Amino acid sequence: MLPLCLLVTVGLADATLGLVGASRAAAQTPDRPIVSIAATVTAEAATQAPFPVRIGPPASIPRDSFVKVRGLPPMATLSEGHAISPGSWAIALNALPNLKILMPAGVTGSADIVVALVGLDGSVLAEARSTLVVRGAGALAPKAVPDRREPSLTPQDRQRALGFVKKGEELMAAGNVEAARLFYERAADAGLAQGALALAATFDPDELARRQVVGGLRPDPAAAKRWYERARELGADEADEPLRRLLTARQP
Repeated sequence: MLPLCLLVTVGLADATLGLVGASRAAAQTPDRPIVSIAATVTAEAATQAPFPVRIGPPASIPRDSFVKVRGLPPMATLSEGHAISPGSWAIALNALPNLKILMPAGVTGSADIVVALVGLDGSVLAEARSTLVVRGAGALAPKAVPDRREPSLTPQDRQRALGFVKKGEELMAAGNVEAARLFYERAADAGLAQGALALAATFDPDELARRQVVGGLRPDPAAAKRWYERARELGADEADEPLRRLLTARQP
C-alpha cells in the first residue's frame, strides 16, 4: 500500500495535468462562426433589393454547411438558393455575396426573420435575427433631410457596440480583416458611427494601402462609400473627407 502523502501527491499531479490538457484543448478550439445581418433589411415592392448576409470567420465555417432563412413572407423570392417551404430558403455559402430579395408589387409590411448557419447534419451552428420591412413602390425615395442623425444609443448598447469595435481592432492587428469586418458591421448595425467608419476603412483602397494589408484582399470603393455614408448618417462628420476622396478618384 502506498503512503497517504504519496497518494495525495500523485492525485494532485494528475489533476494538474488534466487542467493543463483542458486549457490547451480550449486554446486550440477555433472561433465559433458568426452570422451577420443588418437589424433591419428594407426592400421595395416589385424591386430587387440586396439581402446582405455575412458568415465568418472563414476558418470557423464547417465544410458543406449552408445558410437557412426562415420567417420570410410566403410570396418572397430570393435570387439564390431554393425554397424549402413557404417562407424558408436554403442558400449555398458561395451565393451570399450576390443574394437579393424580390417582393411582388402591392406587398407591404414587415416580418421577423431568422438567418442560420446549418451543418450538414441539420444542426444550427449560429444564427442572427432581423426585421424585413417592405414598402410600396416609390416609398424609398430619399427625403430632403439635411442632416440626419440616428437616435442616441443607450449606455448598455453603446458599451456593447464599442466592444465589437475593440474586437475588430484586435483582429485587424492580427491581420484577419474578414473577421474584423464582421465585428465592425455589428457595431454599425447597432448604431455606432465608429463601427461604420472602421468598416468603411477595411474596403477603402487608400486605407488598406496605408495599413499595408496583404494576402490577396481586394479593396471595394463602392462598399467603402456606402459605409462612409452610413457613418455620416450616424453623426461622424469625419466621414466627409474620405467620401470626397473616393468620389474624386472615380472621376475620369
